[in-house]
Amino acid sequence: MIRRFHQLDVFTATPLKGNPLAVVHDAQGLDDATMAAFARWTNLSETTFLLPPEDPGADYRVRIFTPGGELPFAGHPTLGSCAAWLAAGGQPRSAGLVMQECGVGLVRVRRDGARLAFAAPPLRRKGPLESDLVDRIVAGLGLSAGDILNHQWVDNGPGWCAVMLGSVEQVRALRPDFGALRDLKLGVVAPCELDEDTAFEVRAFVPGLGINEDPVTGSLNAGIAQWLIDAGLAPYHYVVSQGSALGREGRVHVDRQGGDIWVGGDVVVCIEGEVDL
Repeated sequence: MIRRFHQLDVFTATPLKGNPLAVVHDAQGLDDATMAAFARWTNLSETTFLLPPEDPGADYRVRIFTPGGELPFAGHPTLGSCAAWLAAGGQPRSAGLVMQECGVGLVRVRRDGARLAFAAPPLRRKGPLESDLVDRIVAGLGLSAGDILNHQWVDNGPGWCAVMLGSVEQVRALRPDFGALRDLKLGVVAPCELDEDTAFEVRAFVPGLGINEDPVTGSLNAGIAQWLIDAGLAPYHYVVSQGSALGREGRVHVDRQGGDIWVGGDVVVCIEGEVDL
């Protein structure tokens, strides 16, 4: 069956500098095996499938697949799927606010000027990492124990944990042992230098999902923002750079307003057409 298809670049205004996402529209009738097979075939960090909503408050429903399996929530697929839905003529029930249904429930997406931004879902798990997990991360990243200044569970669905290093150069120079990290979904963050245009550098290592490193990661940045802002380690408004180690120039915009943390970025359409599934 022929279905509408988009491939977009998320967290960038410049094509080929962000995190690509494949989006299949009108995916009703596709079974899980076909969705998983297509996600493996695209070989992108995520591929999404848009479906009619089941929740009466939602505008659409999305299923999110990596090459290694399905996720209940992910950030760059949320922004990219919303952009594709709007580009295909989607009309939200509420002006300026799109309600996305996914595995963690309803996620709000709003227009933030020229960008889209999603409201960070609540953390499913938080608190310091266990000592044996920290030891495993230290070994897998090739660090010494003193290099990790802070650590935290920041799981909002995918299972993220995160560590903070003291030097942005350390983060950019990391060459992990992915066999040692195995099934971890690990974020690494450090503050940038004062003369840079971003506040933090982030990297996301996810070998268990079929890719070693995710170029730019909305869900991880949402969890890290909740951790850092609540701990007084970051301001209410800041910009993250991610992807420089992979030749990308991702920019993630974090904005806390009241009790909500909004995670936003630019999205550009790179490919539009049809796919036969």
